[in-house]
Amino acid sequence: MAAAIQAIKRKRPREDDRIVEELPLPKKKRKLAEEDACQNRHEATEKKPRLSTEAFGEDCEISYDQLHEFLQYATLGRGQNAAKPRWCRIHHQRRLSGLVVVVLHELSQLHFYRFYTQFKHLRKTFRHRFSLPPLSGFTEARWGAGVKENPPLSREELKKDPVIQKYGEERRGLSGYILTPEEMRRYNYPLEGSSDCSHFVSICHNVPPSNDSPLFGLDCEMCITDKGSELTRISVVDASGQCVMDELVKPSSPIRNYLTRYSGITEKLLRSVKTRLADVQARLKSLLPPDAVLVGHSLNFDLRALEMIHPNVIDTSLLFTRKGGKRFRLKFLAEAVLRKEIQCTDQEGHEPTEDATCALQLAQFFMSQGPKKVAELNLEARWLEQNQAGGSKKPTLSKLKNGIPKQARTPVQRLLDALPSLSQKRLLLGGQSDTSPDSNQHKQILQQALEEIPGSSLSVVQVPSDPRHLNPHLAGHLRAKLRTKLEDMLTVYAGPFRKGLCLKALRRTFENYGHIRSISVVTETLKPHIRVQYEVLEAAELAIENLNGAEVAGSSIKVQRPITEMTLDWETLLRQLETDADNEGVIYVAGLEETHREADWREQLGFLKDLKATFRPRDPRSGRERNYCFLKFPTVGSASVALRTIRGQAARGGKLHSRGAVTPPHLHRWLYHENQNGGCPATPQLLCEAGRQPKEQLFALEQDLKGAMKGCDRWIRKLYRGLPNHMLCLVLLPGTDRASGSLPGFCLLAVKDNSNGPAPASH
Repeated sequence: MAAAIQAIKRKRPREDDRIVEELPLPKKKRKLAEEDACQNRHEATEKKPRLSTEAFGEDCEISYDQLHEFLQYATLGRGQNAAKPRWCRIHHQRRLSGLVVVVLHELSQLHFYRFYTQFKHLRKTFRHRFSLPPLSGFTEARWGAGVKENPPLSREELKKDPVIQKYGEERRGLSGYILTPEEMRRYNYPLEGSSDCSHFVSICHNVPPSNDSPLFGLDCEMCITDKGSELTRISVVDASGQCVMDELVKPSSPIRNYLTRYSGITEKLLRSVKTRLADVQARLKSLLPPDAVLVGHSLNFDLRALEMIHPNVIDTSLLFTRKGGKRFRLKFLAEAVLRKEIQCTDQEGHEPTEDATCALQLAQFFMSQGPKKVAELNLEARWLEQNQAGGSKKPTLSKLKNGIPKQARTPVQRLLDALPSLSQKRLLLGGQSDTSPDSNQHKQILQQALEEIPGSSLSVVQVPSDPRHLNPHLAGHLRAKLRTKLEDMLTVYAGPFRKGLCLKALRRTFENYGHIRSISVVTETLKPHIRVQYEVLEAAELAIENLNGAEVAGSSIKVQRPITEMTLDWETLLRQLETDADNEGVIYVAGLEETHREADWREQLGFLKDLKATFRPRDPRSGRERNYCFLKFPTVGSASVALRTIRGQAARGGKLHSRGAVTPPHLHRWLYHENQNGGCPATPQLLCEAGRQPKEQLFALEQDLKGAMKGCDRWIRKLYRGLPNHMLCLVLLPGTDRASGSLPGFCLLAVKDNSNGPAPASH
């Protein structure tokens, strides 16, 4: 029995299908004007990849897991078990020509809004934007770009590698990796004519395998019975990674040890199972084609548990051969070769479907890359390094589903490193360094990107930042400047008023246009004035539009913003915010009554047509609804109609006031968090740091960074114009999360569509 347990311990995991990319049909040469018109009609009805999102208001913040899920689906599609994202829908994903991620190291949402006017191309082109939590090292954490590589083998070492000695350096066809009868005898595989296999079921069809024979991944779980090792579960996957068989099996003899730690099988799990070994044998025999090739890790144990004989086998424990007859574990090969985690610590026992898929993908990797590429991985050095690093953690029990252990969650894959095993090309360019990048470095990255991106399924282009701009003093300075600028834009001064003014009554008047954060009397003037600070920019603008020159509390007053360095360009900034893609089809409405149910205040807006979404902020402490909201309409035209309707009612004495939105949702959320902290920054260390460096140096650094942001915007514009049509492009500002302070990240999405703009520039 001890020997049987040891044999099962040596058993071990999984992956997905291949992508079939749709190539655009070549366009026929135009000859006549009628053909041009026909072509234009065809293009108008052509299914083009595009993005759409229902995110609005508080939903504009996503996690990095959601972003990773989105990029997995965009690159791999449904066929690779990639979950379809709900927060941003990709229409006609299969028509995407690829995905490019531009990482602007160390930049954040703060940089985007502090230098808002410099990012002309980003604002115009990338219409889908989301906030992200602070994170440092996004590329290393999510893409595997920071994985330490072992030193390359020399020519002499390569010749001595056991993989090269067994297979040579040239690639072979599938049949070249199938175990020979002599190898099967040596490694204790069940064979025809063997005395201990006389009762085994044979699935020999006398059809020799070819290089086109279908592959099937196989993995079994066993337990210990009075008879020895018997089958309790079988999983089979086809060449695309789809599970075609997954059955629990009840042994014929009394069970002495369920081996739950390795198999995940329990007494309760098998209690109601009726399937027997003979049922599985019959089904498997009918499932496999005559020339099928079985792939598994130490597959001899699986075939003996199945009591079946099959001549066409690829054993990955022998395929990735080692010196001295040793074998790599499947978990190690999955991580070292496929860059994926299997047999995770959140489950007890191995997931056979995962194991079968992983073994299949290892074989596919070996055949597609060839022995030389496998030898260059230097797996022996990685194995030694991993053993020196420490052991594994104890697993925990997984949940059950429909009587079968719940399929393990999709392994945490480093997407860039997983693509080669799926026969897809990936590209990783650039990176952060300790030296200041020059214009030539940026040009080289751009030129290489434009040359290599068209042939890659996924490209990650990392734009290095100048280390001087990573100064925490500068980050604190920028945050303080942005906050001061926003506070000045949120503030209005009104007056003059008569002496003895009633501040409470004035508050009610000014609050018709939005929530007031603070209101106070200005005592430095000859006649009383008041200072009103609103929560959102729209409220301040409405107060100026409606009350400037009006008679309030018996006085004709003037309402204006403070004139400071920060507000001198407000009119220009206002126009840019009003035409921002984030604010298209969105209007701001103030003067709502306080209600206890969402349906009640929605009823107040029932006269508006084509309303798509609403967002009504709440007080961060009490949870009470504010007296304003943002309304989203499907088109700019429907938003304009709603705006005219509300203004018409206001002219007739209605209580509602409205204007086009100027506060993007993610900027509103940033302000919301600032206000939630009582007006103090969420990371006060940054402001403290800002005061420890001379202002002249900080000002010079800010101006230098301003020019760098403008140059970065031009660089992205050139890259975007040179991308192939229908390429999904994501610009990532990952933010930072350090002891000196954290800054939220920001991502911008767009699908390249030449029909919506000029043709790509030539480079």
